[in-house]
Amino acid sequence: MMTRNELLAALPGLTDAALDALTRAGIVRPVQSEAGPRFRPIDVARLTLAMELEDAYDLDADALALVLSLIDQVHGLRGEMRAMLSAVAAEPPETRARMREIITMTRLTLRG
Repeated sequence: MMTRNELLAALPGLTDAALDALTRAGIVRPVQSEAGPRFRPIDVARLTLAMELEDAYDLDADALALVLSLIDQVHGLRGEMRAMLSAVAAEPPETRARMREIITMTRLTLRG
């Protein structure tokens, strides 16, 4: 884990004020230790992405928090989808075929 100063050194475009704003917005949640806040590798990745989005789209901290929340939800849904696909793959061929048919019919109904 990194200290605040180590984090700021690792991300040259990140200022003290910006880090405070992004932390208040919930984009990163440093781990509190006796020596002060510590930042994990995931925090570095989230801050890097937040800085890139801020530069590209001129978003404020609250908007960045919303965008990152949506990205987190998409990643969660992808994990759930992978688990579901693994479960379906473990089923017998006739069950998979029946599920494929139901999914196709459902998609057609939703599009219709």
